[in-house]
Amino acid sequence: MMLSNQEVADQFALAALLMELHDENAFKIRAIQQASYTIERLPAPIMGLTKEQIENTEGLGKSIASKILQWQSSGNFSDLLELQSKTPAGILSMIGIKGVGPKRIRTLWKEHGIDSAEKLLVACQQNVIANLKGFGDKSQQNILRALQFKEAHAHEFLYADIENYISILRQRIIDTFSITDITTSGAVARQWEIVDRIEFIVSSDTPFELLKQLQAHPDWTEDTRLSSVTCWRGTCLPEDLPVGIRVVASHRYGSEQIVYRSAIDHLKKSTPSGLNYRQIVRQNFASEEAFYERVGSPFVPAYLREGLREDTFFSTYSISDIIQDSDIRGAFHNHTTYSDGQNTLYTMATYLQSKGYSYLGISDHSQTASYAGGLKAPEIATQQKEIKELNETLAPFKIFSGIESDILTDGSLDYPEDILKTFDFIVASIHSGMNMTEEKATQRLIKAVENPYTTMLGHPTGRLLLKREGYPIDHKKIIDACAANHVIIEINAHPLRLDMDWRHIGYALDKGCIISINPDAHEVKGYHDMHYGVLVAQKAGVTKDRCFNAWTLEQVENWLKNKKGRSL
Repeated sequence: MMLSNQEVADQFALAALLMELHDENAFKIRAIQQASYTIERLPAPIMGLTKEQIENTEGLGKSIASKILQWQSSGNFSDLLELQSKTPAGILSMIGIKGVGPKRIRTLWKEHGIDSAEKLLVACQQNVIANLKGFGDKSQQNILRALQFKEAHAHEFLYADIENYISILRQRIIDTFSITDITTSGAVARQWEIVDRIEFIVSSDTPFELLKQLQAHPDWTEDTRLSSVTCWRGTCLPEDLPVGIRVVASHRYGSEQIVYRSAIDHLKKSTPSGLNYRQIVRQNFASEEAFYERVGSPFVPAYLREGLREDTFFSTYSISDIIQDSDIRGAFHNHTTYSDGQNTLYTMATYLQSKGYSYLGISDHSQTASYAGGLKAPEIATQQKEIKELNETLAPFKIFSGIESDILTDGSLDYPEDILKTFDFIVASIHSGMNMTEEKATQRLIKAVENPYTTMLGHPTGRLLLKREGYPIDHKKIIDACAANHVIIEINAHPLRLDMDWRHIGYALDKGCIISINPDAHEVKGYHDMHYGVLVAQKAGVTKDRCFNAWTLEQVENWLKNKKGRSL
């Protein structure tokens, strides 16, 4: 199987990090880092290029070409293998911990004998790190917090990373045991952004016989983390991802689905007769629909069964109003090769157009984000000229000119007014100075929201799921500011972000805010992440009429013009 450019780039990035850890030549390290950056942005697969093509690619050259060619022929990256062989496994576990870069890892390892994340955690807990030269109490606190975060999420997975396995396993179970009634349960059924297992409920007229068949299968295993009757460990699964299969009698299939596909707070809801769902579900229901008919409620899809907004939602809307993938008409918050994107503006636009969408909002990074190739004023003018030309040739498809403006430490946007007013829309986001108190972060965001040129608030907490916590914010105050200033709230659909969190979007909807499901795409395949944003929006009860990029092109144009008119 040919490695993707991202996979190759990641391997080069790891090699550069290990070279730095082992204090190798700085020029060689920079060459490997540059190669990683270049490969990540290449439009064609690096593993399919010839020697001459690689050598002639700016940022690569002969040395990198020889490594790629060796990789193509041998199937491995020998330089990386050699680096890994002389690096203790525990040291590798320390890589990526916030506040502990390669130089600090080398110091901890070589000078203090701390050669694993476990030893580092103990050293922090015993107040050792605070007393080491070059660290201090604040560094120790940050490292400890990062280690505790990593430990707390050690056995969890992004929903996006396992979604494909769910459908593969489901079909495999159906085919192997001739099952007709099977559904997911738990966090997977409720479309949580992070899950620690895959669980299925299987219906059978002869449940004990089916259970025996499952337990006799080679993929059956014991797993004490699951309360399910039986567990599977298929070879196609990521390591440490358990799979539970709960076998139930056909006449109880609906009842068991309600129990295991709903949050406790949903089951605590009461019917007009005074009984709660948990009491009624003791009866036998062959389907979920039959249960909801019995309690006198519209059918509630599993993703809404959190005990938060079911009642208020169905007093105004129906299931058919909830946003679906097919309702999305365009995409905002996207990056091109003008900043740190991997595809050109033309490629990003024509790809989205070819998929049947009506519009694209381009918002490359602003000038302060120099690490991401943030745009200076002349580059903005060049891009806007290209957008104008493309709009003439691609019509009726429309490209909106935008920018992802860094929110500076004082809450201001990244350009003077004479530049800000040239954009069709502006996504305001924080990318630096993220070590803030809740009060500071909230004030900083509110000031940005109150800027008349801000159109959308991007990934409000800056979190990266399973990698780092977001900075603390007062969601209600920020949402109130967005509502008062007609600022759209982004659901950043990148699987690592999914920010704003669905737990707060309900309040935003109650306050009248508009939501935009933005992929934050840095290449054409990033557009497909909108699907994960839709899953989050569904959990929050976002409807088509409240989702900005589900609107028609005419509606979007009119809203942006009105917003800009209010800004001037």
